[in-house]
Parts: sequence; structure tokens; C-alpha cells
Amino acid sequence: MYGSCARAVVRSCVLAAATALLAAGCAGSGKGSAPSSAPSRPSRLPTATGQFWVDPDTSAARQLAAYTEAGDGEKAALMKKIAERPVGEWIAGSDPDPEAVVRGYTEAAAKAGRTALLVLYNIPHRDCGQFSKGGAPDDDAYRNWVDQVARGIADRPATVVLEPDAVVHLVDGCTPNALHEARYALLKGAVERLKRQPATKVYVDAGNAGWRSPEALDEPLRRAGIESADGFAVNVSNFQTTRASREFGERLSAKVGGKHFVIDTSRNGNGPYTQGDPAENWCNPPGRALGEPPTTHTGDGLVDAYVWAKRPGESDGPCRGGPQAGAWWPEYALGLARNSR
Repeated sequence: MYGSCARAVVRSCVLAAATALLAAGCAGSGKGSAPSSAPSRPSRLPTATGQFWVDPDTSAARQLAAYTEAGDGEKAALMKKIAERPVGEWIAGSDPDPEAVVRGYTEAAAKAGRTALLVLYNIPHRDCGQFSKGGAPDDDAYRNWVDQVARGIADRPATVVLEPDAVVHLVDGCTPNALHEARYALLKGAVERLKRQPATKVYVDAGNAGWRSPEALDEPLRRAGIESADGFAVNVSNFQTTRASREFGERLSAKVGGKHFVIDTSRNGNGPYTQGDPAENWCNPPGRALGEPPTTHTGDGLVDAYVWAKRPGESDGPCRGGPQAGAWWPEYALGLARNSR
């Protein structure tokens, strides 16, 4: 509702995007099925950026290959700004074997000497029935799913952004009161289970600087297990500036025991869109731009990393001419790249 979440990168949407790219002449398979090992790779891998692994088989990478094959150098140069950056791998519950999927990503990252960036998005009653509705069918299913994800990570390095909007929707009233206690317990249990993996960092989603004050999230984050987590994530799939996100995060950190945080900078290069209906400005706003590249060198002792949790070019939902949530939208991706500094 408040634009914190990615309005899901659901694998069925990614598969549809891959199908469209194939129809346009792009080689490579979609990501709709769970890989049993590392994801397939084109002949030339993108350049790794800092600590995080660059997936060579994203929609942006396949789009880059299509533009290159078609001889469209201008579009290829723009798409390269996205395809050669590390982005979040959204694990959204639609895979029949999440353990194998996560193993594939983390093994590929480990072989490259990098860390996999995972976004877990499968909490029951996800997104309050909006564009990215869904999630695990019940609490036991969710706990089992988290356990499979953790086994897929094993002892390999992984940074996990946990459940965009899950805490925010408890605070804003979107999630019914009858579900609050169960959700807090699930989030706390997920943090504790994931932290049993020796090389896994966990950041609980904590909304964005344009939503509410940090005071609104102090107790909810504690109930969601922030004490056992490495920290929290801000601005996931939103457009608030890095400066505003840093200030918001620093104030929130002071409320929750000095915890560190990560900032999603994937689309915040021009800040938030302010000219339309405020209730819809989170959904595919025009004129936005790529933000700072992902890095662990932020120059701020509390900010562990800038990450691209949201995958630039994947739709927020069927608004402003966009496709369904999570579907690949190359025109929007080109605009983000074109507007970036």
C-alpha cells in the first residue's frame, strides 16, 4: 500500500518475461523452474561488482544479449548499466524446490568468490491481497519453506533481505489484527533459523523514509526478531533518496540498539515522484533513475551496503501502462538507465 515492497518478483512473472524475450530473438531459458545446480550462464559473464554476485541470467542480461544481437548499440549500452550489476534474487514461494533454487544461486556466488543477495518474500497473507498477494498457505508451510531456504544457503555467504512490507503492513493496519501475533512469531523464527547458517546476514525490512517516523517501527521490529538479525533494510523497491534513507535508518538504528542497515538504491537516483496521486506514486512512477551502484563501501559505519534489492526494470504492478507485478518491462528499464547519472 505504501510502496515499500517490490510488488513481487514472482517466478511466474519472470518466466513470462523470459518467454517474451525469446520471442524477440534472445537466446537463453527462463527462470520459471528450480535449477538443480548453478543457474545457466552465457558465454561471457558480467563483471562482478564488489562483494555481491552478478547473476548472468537475469532478464536484463538476456535483454542486453538481444539488443547486442540486433545491433542496437544505444539500447545495449543502457541495458548494460543494469545487467552488469548485482541484483536481488527473489525467493517468493512459487518454486517447487526452494532448497535447490537457493543452492544454485549460493553455489554460483561462492564459486565466483562473492555473496548471494536473496530477498525472501513468502510470508502468509502477503501484500494484503494487493498486486503481489500470495505467500505461504499457512504458518507451518512458511516455517518449512524458510528451513528449505536455509538448507539451500548452507555454509555459503548470503545476505538476506527478509520479507518486504511484512512489518510495515502490521503497523499500517493493512494486515488484520488477528494475524499479528502469528506474523511476528514467523518473522522472529525466520531470523533465528537463517542465522543458524554461519555465513548468512539477515536484514529485516523496515519500510522507507517517506512512510512514517522510525518511532512507529521500534517495538514492531523488536517483536519481529531484530535483536537476532544483523540489522534492517530500508527503501526496498521505493524511491527515497539515499540521503533521506540514511537519515531515516540512523534514527531507527538508535531505537533498536544500534543495529546496522542496508539501503536499496536500485531506483532512487532521482528521488521519489511527487506530481501524481501520493497513494499511487510507488507504482511505476515516470522519470526515475538508477541510484548508487551496489557496494559494501558506503562511507557510513551504520550502513553495511547499498543493494539493488528491487530488480530495475521489473514492474511494480499494472499501473501507468506496466505489466503485472514482477514482470519484465524493458522500456521502463531503459528509462531508469537513461536517466541515471
